[in-house]
Amino acid sequence: MELVEERPHRFRIDRRGRMRVPGVVFASRALLRDAEKSLEQVVHVATLPGIVAASYAMPDIHWGYGFPIGGVAATDVDDGGVVSPGGVGFDISCGVRLLAADVDRQALEPALPAVMDALDRAIPRGAGPGGVWRSIGPRQLERILRGGSQYAVAEGYGEERDLGRCEDGGAVADADVGQVSERARERGLGQVGSLGSGNHFLEVQQVDEVYDETAAAAFGLAAGQVCVMIHCGSRGLGHQTCTDHVRVMDRAMSRYGITVPDRQLACTPVESPEGQAYLGAMAAAANYGRANRQLLSDAARRIFRRTAGARLSLVYDVSHNLAKIETHPVAGVPRLLCVHRKGATRAFPPGHPDLPEDLREVGQPVLIPGTMGTASYVLAGVPGGDAFFSTCHGAGRVMSRHQAARAIGGKELRTRLEAQGIAVRPRSLRGLSEETPEAYKDVGAVVAASEGAGLCRTVARLVPLGVVKG
Repeated sequence: MELVEERPHRFRIDRRGRMRVPGVVFASRALLRDAEKSLEQVVHVATLPGIVAASYAMPDIHWGYGFPIGGVAATDVDDGGVVSPGGVGFDISCGVRLLAADVDRQALEPALPAVMDALDRAIPRGAGPGGVWRSIGPRQLERILRGGSQYAVAEGYGEERDLGRCEDGGAVADADVGQVSERARERGLGQVGSLGSGNHFLEVQQVDEVYDETAAAAFGLAAGQVCVMIHCGSRGLGHQTCTDHVRVMDRAMSRYGITVPDRQLACTPVESPEGQAYLGAMAAAANYGRANRQLLSDAARRIFRRTAGARLSLVYDVSHNLAKIETHPVAGVPRLLCVHRKGATRAFPPGHPDLPEDLREVGQPVLIPGTMGTASYVLAGVPGGDAFFSTCHGAGRVMSRHQAARAIGGKELRTRLEAQGIAVRPRSLRGLSEETPEAYKDVGAVVAASEGAGLCRTVARLVPLGVVKG
């Protein structure tokens, strides 16, 4: 794969074969050392009908289903642009929520063991069923799919201010519950308000360093402050929704004269019946993910209040697996686009009308989870941000879960983390070893490349005090 370095942290893949646009990769050469397979996916995405500008990849790029994880692509809705479930992924609306406590580390220290023990007992996690809402019926599930965090708050799981600090006000519009299959609903019924497994977590953190005092103050963050970060998505319901609609689109492509280099890129025009059905189902699954994080944050709030006498306020909640209809300039002309962000975070700049008034002057908070035992970051959107105002979403895997588990045992890793002062509460030691920090890229290098490419600016660095893992 020939990469042309246009400037620091920006590489171009020139058009070849069936590519309709070039590829643009934001990274350093060190971060791309083992990225050949995922760079080929960047090329494949560039062949999608209606794609505009470029097929983009973020510094945390790694191989995914159809699209690379860390991939961004926008298609022109009015010019035959397509929507592809592979551009969102199986964990629809997987994202990050950050809450800030009204105590610092020193004040929390005596209560931290009790906080972690209570979180260990209260936070449902693992691959199977189990959630904060353990017994809901089909009608309540439909309300979740329509209302997301808004419904959870209305039911008493949160506060009205939360919704102003959520992407989309806590619920994606145009959810079409009728496009969510019975099998997807069955999988979702028993998992409302749960972390899941893999790289998902709830982490107690400390603001270790502040780089932008003005933005940090607007976000509600200060040096030394305790925070809670939650990383999870739409569980089995989202996975099944992706599976269902990939199958439908795979069968339908020939009717629209569409061929793709990889069947995992199955797609149909945004305005086709299949495209609209997927977007409606995706929005419903996204609302499930939003409600999921809302319920988990409420559980964390109750524990902090009971064990430490502390209050948690929402900083922001943002997804990194979604396709959204947005207006952006293309060759200087505003166009209605379907923007796929898969393992990439929306990063709207200061002044953007979709931001709440209390954040509009400083830009959108962007939440970048680190790997277990490493730092996480809070970023902000910047003017002129490339890739339709998108940036990275995390560290990016470099090692499979099987490789990671062979590299270190869970008991050894737990001992190492606790020696670093990080309280660990895993569901299983095997799951812990699969998420060893060595399985991921250096999140600090990913953030530096994102900022160096002009996609965002760094606001604060957070370090872990304790982690609850699936």
